[in-house]
Amino acid sequence: MTKSYRYLLPLGVLLCLASRSFAQLGMFSKEQRVEFTREWKGERFPDGRPKVPDVVLARLKNVTAEEAWAVLSSAGYNHQFEGGWKVVNPGERLVGRVVTAVFMPLRPDVNAVINDHGKKEDRKGSGQNSWVIDTLLPNDVLVVDLFGKIKDGTFAGDNLSTSIFTKTGTGLIVDGAVRDVSGISEINGFRCYVRDFDPSALAEVTLMGINVPIRIGQVTVMPGDVVVSDPEGLTFIPPHLAEKVAEASELTQMQDTWGHQMLREGRYTPGQVDGRWTKEMIEEFNRWAEQQGAKVRMKVE
Repeated sequence: MTKSYRYLLPLGVLLCLASRSFAQLGMFSKEQRVEFTREWKGERFPDGRPKVPDVVLARLKNVTAEEAWAVLSSAGYNHQFEGGWKVVNPGERLVGRVVTAVFMPLRPDVNAVINDHGKKEDRKGSGQNSWVIDTLLPNDVLVVDLFGKIKDGTFAGDNLSTSIFTKTGTGLIVDGAVRDVSGISEINGFRCYVRDFDPSALAEVTLMGINVPIRIGQVTVMPGDVVVSDPEGLTFIPPHLAEKVAEASELTQMQDTWGHQMLREGRYTPGQVDGRWTKEMIEEFNRWAEQQGAKVRMKVE
């Protein structure tokens, strides 16, 4: 996809929606958020964004990209992983509900309209990046499409990053850059994924939408997705598949733990553990899993 077409696609979607609602920046109404995430049947935020429960978020903290990929690809979601990030404060996994923001190269007449809508909606501050931060809630992860812009594409420095972390307790993902990395690195627990770093300030861009569909690399990201990091990169999980991914991951990890224990004890050979498990092995595993207090079970075929 060419860069010019990439910019036109989200703009075209937004303009098509303009005649229906001007209630929120980005021209994407609550009803449209519900419609475009209709597979989610659970609780939602007041603006329609899916609210995956905190208990499910906690269960996703150890999911690997491969475990998530197996579930997502089997459901037809083949473009949910994006790698190639630079990370500030690596370590603990980044997990949370996605809040999206999309920027485009500055065009004065369009930017004037956006600023007018910002005033009507009582958006605080002259910087459009701060408008997005004001919407954040605990366990949100702000995901920003800045079309890979590095110079003058720095969404946040240490001040805005402090605000983001205070509101969410999680981190920030930017398909662009951040500045003040020395300061950001001092925000203990704040995980920041970016394409690169630059000392410049954010300039020559316009905020075109909050909690609208965005593109991050090869992934279409929706508001309310659950993002999960691992050493390989970021996986964006549709909300209706989040619990299924957690269950599959827990089962895989329990199987690995039991298999390793069986090998150490000499109960089964590597070929048996790595191969198709017999009915007797599955039943033995299920009894062991129950003893561990786990809810996951293998089906006996």
